[in-house]
Amino acid sequence: MNPAFGKYLIGIGLLIVVVGVIIYFFSDKLHWLGQLPGDIRIKREKFGFYFPIVTCIVLSVALNLIIWLVRRFF
Repeated sequence: MNPAFGKYLIGIGLLIVVVGVIIYFFSDKLHWLGQLPGDIRIKREKFGFYFPIVTCIVLSVALNLIIWLVRRFF
């Protein structure tokens, strides 16, 4: 293994910790996440289906923007 792989693992670990801290402290302010217009929610008597398609798209765009900015400036 090379040292670059270790740096990537440390970066991914720090990112997971930051996301966990944000969710822990700001979960009451993130109640809209997963309940955006366009998210598919089907409830029947004995069946429930939930697919947060719009939330996935919004998170994907935001993460791609962050990655693009990091690669552009670092």
